[in-house]
Amino acid sequence: MKTGMMLVALAALVTLPVSGQERSAVATLVDSAGTRLGEARLTETPSEGVHIELHVEGIPPGVYGFHIHETGSCSPDFEAAGDHFAPEGKAHGPMHEQGRHAGDLLNLHVKEPGEAASEWLADRVTLEPGAPGTLLDADGSALVIHTAADDYVTQPSGDAGSRLACGVIDG
Repeated sequence: MKTGMMLVALAALVTLPVSGQERSAVATLVDSAGTRLGEARLTETPSEGVHIELHVEGIPPGVYGFHIHETGSCSPDFEAAGDHFAPEGKAHGPMHEQGRHAGDLLNLHVKEPGEAASEWLADRVTLEPGAPGTLLDADGSALVIHTAADDYVTQPSGDAGSRLACGVIDG
């Protein structure tokens, strides 16, 4: 019994970066005029995936699609961020029978007075350079807030509208 518990404890430690340092990244989200709307902090979890903590303000109240995009560029316009991050080639949407891809996150709900603080677990991505599903590959990744709610099924982007804000994930 003691040996089994020690193996579980050792296995948990193996997934942590050396010296107890956690892998982390940050993305500053801006609107099309370059105005800072908020920040996302990304932290590798000890088990699987990346914890994303988002704080934004200055966005009208409503429900917005929020996704990880495949390219770490927001300029010259937010289209430079490319498509949703989908290294496994899966369909879009947690409600789609063939979905979901790694960049799918649940909608962002912004209340009055236009501020939101939300958290997600992106369980199919990592911040480990060189690993499958890494957000920190050669061309990077970005976080994008869309202008409409994601319906979680429409291909290829959940009918979430155009891009309202973008932030390059910087590790």
